[in-house]
Amino acid sequence: MAIDRYSYPFTAIVGQDQMKLALVLNAINPSIGGVLIRGEKGTGKSTAVRALARLLPDQQVVEGCHFGCHPDDPEDWCLDCRERARSGTLPVTTRRMRVVELPINASEDRVVGTIDLEAALKEGSRRFEPGVLAEANRNILYVDEVNLLDDHIVDVLLDAAAMGINTVEREGVSVSHPSRFILVGTMNPEEGELRPQLLDRFGLCVDVEGIRDLDQRVAIVEKRAVWEDDPNLFYQQHAESEQGVRSQIAEAIATFPEVELPRSILRLIAQISIALEVDGHRSDLVCARAAQAKAAYDSSEKVAVNHVGEVAEMVFAHRVHSVPFGKGGPNLGEVIARMIGQA
Repeated sequence: MAIDRYSYPFTAIVGQDQMKLALVLNAINPSIGGVLIRGEKGTGKSTAVRALARLLPDQQVVEGCHFGCHPDDPEDWCLDCRERARSGTLPVTTRRMRVVELPINASEDRVVGTIDLEAALKEGSRRFEPGVLAEANRNILYVDEVNLLDDHIVDVLLDAAAMGINTVEREGVSVSHPSRFILVGTMNPEEGELRPQLLDRFGLCVDVEGIRDLDQRVAIVEKRAVWEDDPNLFYQQHAESEQGVRSQIAEAIATFPEVELPRSILRLIAQISIALEVDGHRSDLVCARAAQAKAAYDSSEKVAVNHVGEVAEMVFAHRVHSVPFGKGGPNLGEVIARMIGQA
């Protein structure tokens, strides 16, 4: 396998376990709704995202399709693939999942794509110039400094992530295409916050900071030096652990729909949401999906209390206004741990 010099091995990343787990869970079940990673620069956020992409299974796609449509999912085909299928069997190829980055200064047209109105009006054809959401279909969409984007652009991204489809309408002409992706947003809270309504739309949220442990900080520098000196050798040193995680993710993707989600677990999740006075019901849905993905990742046939405990803080961190136990009381993690312990 050729080594991408810019793709550091996922298993070589020191620390940041919550961030790595949140990324893996979204890869197993993208309907979790993506992950928002909050924290200072230089904490391995983009490195982890690119490294994860290398671990995900190759995809079957319709050859020549700009959207990478899956040949076995005709309901999700773009208009082009539907028309091509009328003439015979669609050609199939495979591709690696990749990371599509959204430029911070991207316009709405660059994100959603544009319709050639002149062609539409004169010829009656729907000539469409795809945007970032087209490239992102069945890939990872990485949005750095999402808090600095225009709120309207963030709304468009989150709508596409939730619906799995992007619709562009101009002067009565409408074009739709599939847009299912793993959404990863990063932000530095010191540079401004996201509106609560937008925060809630991200499935998971993790806070990362620079590692304070002396030995771990030294290990980061040492590993990076070896990687830059000889990336092929460094990758070979981690090949076994990389393959282990790759196989674990692939198996979890295949099995998570069959993982049992007991009613007692759903009641526990609802109790946590009520205790934390969380608005709406999205937290319950996300927590159930994340716990199910964690159980699949652990090769468990049924979601257990410990799976909820391992994902709950990521689900609720950005949804609680304040822990409702009085000033100076327990923090979010302590409240969740107490409820998990009582279950």
